[in-house]
Amino acid sequence: MPSLKDLLAQRAALEAQIAETQASERANAVAKVKSLMEDYGLTLADLAVKAGARKTTKSSVAAKYRNQATGETWSGRGLQPKWLKAAIAGGATLDQFKI
Repeated sequence: MPSLKDLLAQRAALEAQIAETQASERANAVAKVKSLMEDYGLTLADLAVKAGARKTTKSSVAAKYRNQATGETWSGRGLQPKWLKAAIAGGATLDQFKI
């Protein structure tokens, strides 16, 4: 059974090998990408446009309910906020908060 000192030395050696391999594979990938860019006449701007085209924007939903006392709002989607739950528990109706 190897000692703790031996195992720690093995781990250090493995971590060094991992770092070397990562650096080597990254360099190879960069070289491959550069070669493809040259072959097809691509620029960084070409890559940025294509990457940006996949991004989606998050749209906001208009508020449907408002707490007149604090100005807090709720869109009607998801869980009811605490202020609305407390008001309904106190006897208010949802329609009273409708915008």
